Amino acid sequence: MMRAYKFLLRPTVGQEAALRDMLRDHCSLYNGALQERRDAYRHSSKTSVKYGDQSAQLKEIRAFDPERHGCWSFSSQQATLRRLDKAFQAFFRRVKAGLTPGYPRFKGVGHFDTVTFAKDGDGCRWDSTPHDPQTRVRLQGVGHVRVHQHRPVRGRVKTISIKREGKRWYVVLVCDEVPPEPLPATGSIVGIDMGTVHFFTDSGGVHQENPKFLEAMAEELTAAQQHLSTFPKRTRRRTKKHRAAARKVAKLHAKIRRQRLDHHHKTALALVREHDVIGHERLNTAGMTKAPAPKPDPEQEGAFLPNGAAAKAGLNRSILDAGWGIFLGILAQKAESAARRVIPVNARNTSRTCPPEIGGCGHVAKENRVTQAKFECVKCGLVENADRVGALNVLYRAGLVLCDGA
Repeated sequence: MMRAYKFLLRPTVGQEAALRDMLRDHCSLYNGALQERRDAYRHSSKTSVKYGDQSAQLKEIRAFDPERHGCWSFSSQQATLRRLDKAFQAFFRRVKAGLTPGYPRFKGVGHFDTVTFAKDGDGCRWDSTPHDPQTRVRLQGVGHVRVHQHRPVRGRVKTISIKREGKRWYVVLVCDEVPPEPLPATGSIVGIDMGTVHFFTDSGGVHQENPKFLEAMAEELTAAQQHLSTFPKRTRRRTKKHRAAARKVAKLHAKIRRQRLDHHHKTALALVREHDVIGHERLNTAGMTKAPAPKPDPEQEGAFLPNGAAAKAGLNRSILDAGWGIFLGILAQKAESAARRVIPVNARNTSRTCPPEIGGCGHVAKENRVTQAKFECVKCGLVENADRVGALNVLYRAGLVLCDGA
């Protein structure tokens, strides 16, 4: 089993300057490689440049510029070129599939935040001072950087990444051969129905409150974004006040993201500890939060009819604030580690089917869902909370999957 560990770095002033230089030079390498691919294809010969061609040039680049590109890890520079190659592979895949292509873009220094080392010991070394009670990671060109290690690392360290988030620096370890930590069986199986009013409702009728972190900080975030909007969007050089305004908005978004992740981890852990099997709806959050297509007015050229975009935007904001996709991913990871089972089921009509588990008739109809919170079967008259009905139907479908697999 593979697992990622993320720890806060505590670099000195000199080490932080070296980390910024490392990101800057890797960003320059990424953009230079992208420019080479563009220029080669624009040539009349339509030459296609591959990763192998660009990786073979690294030795000459490092010799030509030893003070910048020559002082960093060779393997980390190869990883940056692989990152660009993956972006082009994804671009061509979308072109073949008929999707929006999304050609790879040049990266600004402020948006290139990660450098990856493909192997522990090749340009980096985790726990580089084992004789020291303080954990450190050694990075070529930077030195031994202190790590705030808040939990033990299990398994074998496979890759190491250095990531900048605002003013903070993190080290991310990807480990394989991580042993599972199974929890004792509880004999419990549960279905959960994700929502926006309540974060989720389980099949027992228990509501998990939705903290709505974005909504809680909406006033402060709106003020910061309005202040940022007073500065020009495109400028060659930001002023000191412009940079401070941008940092404030980024800081607020980072705080909301950390709060949401902390809530997701704690909620998922509680579910995994209490239940052996957890069923949930298979949700396509990207499709659910897609903006509605415009409706041209057939009677007036260039005009459009109302398409409910404003109301849909509010619902999309609530769904994204809840972070269903991130939560379900965390839940699956924790369940795998604890030897539990998570079963995604088809979400179709889960909130419109009268649940037989509590004496319902199984009738499916749109009219059964009276309001957002109330379910009333038009055939047998069963009245129940709509979210609990969805969770009960998820539980039933998860049980069918268990029976089929038995």
